[in-house]
Amino acid sequence: MVLLRLGQARSKGGMLVVVCLLVAIAHGLAWAQGSEPGQNPGQSSGQTSGQEPGRQLPDAPDESKKKSDNPVVITKDAATAGLKRARDWESGWIAGEYLGRNRKLVSPTREQREEIYLRETLTTPEAYMKRMFAAGIDQARGTPWQWGGGWGGYGKRFASREGQFVSANTLAAFGNAKLGYEVRYDQCKCDGLWPRTRHAFIRNLVTYDRSEEHLRPQFALYGGAFAGGMISTTWKPGSHNAFAEGGQAAAEQIGWGTLLNFFTEFSREINRKQGVKQAR
Repeated sequence: MVLLRLGQARSKGGMLVVVCLLVAIAHGLAWAQGSEPGQNPGQSSGQTSGQEPGRQLPDAPDESKKKSDNPVVITKDAATAGLKRARDWESGWIAGEYLGRNRKLVSPTREQREEIYLRETLTTPEAYMKRMFAAGIDQARGTPWQWGGGWGGYGKRFASREGQFVSANTLAAFGNAKLGYEVRYDQCKCDGLWPRTRHAFIRNLVTYDRSEEHLRPQFALYGGAFAGGMISTTWKPGSHNAFAEGGQAAAEQIGWGTLLNFFTEFSREINRKQGVKQAR
């Protein structure tokens, strides 16, 4: 009876976490829809098109005259645009927030930090796609086994991953803001496969301080990951060592973070191979 009550209490706690996450997600999406789309602080801040305001490009006549009212054509165009964006590794769907190799490092403002946090945590599709992928791996491994298989088991694993990620990312963002550390990846100003790969790995372990000149250990990033792993034991079934779960989460950050940095570093080359964009 005691074990049954504990299991029911843990289940209720897990459902409470899921409800809180759904509320946070709804709030984030409402915020995103209610605000005007701005520049991506990691990619296009400070860049201009070179055209005078209100003037159309010579090779881009009035689009409203060209658009068709045929719903089939509209749906096809929307699907094509979505597929192109999904294949564009520089757009942020996979790469996330980063600074190009020719961009000067400038410490992000409070508003930019808030925007980056929301984009990486709640308001963009990639924030959920990455958790869906991680939950798929957990599903294939069958961990925790108490959640079973099927869509029900996958839903619990996704909610668990999302809860752990939101906890870790929130704590990391708070820590980086207090320390004044850079939260964006900066592409290497070097050439060659090995130097750029080494840069991607090292930047997952260290980041720039407020001066944007001196490298410091990623205290907030790994501290947040460790804490997120510990927090996840509050809703996972069975007996879990909080410190072991935290250590595993920090170790996963080394692997996943390096892989993400690698894709971000070589996003332009990946696009070239796909024919999505021409190298500039």
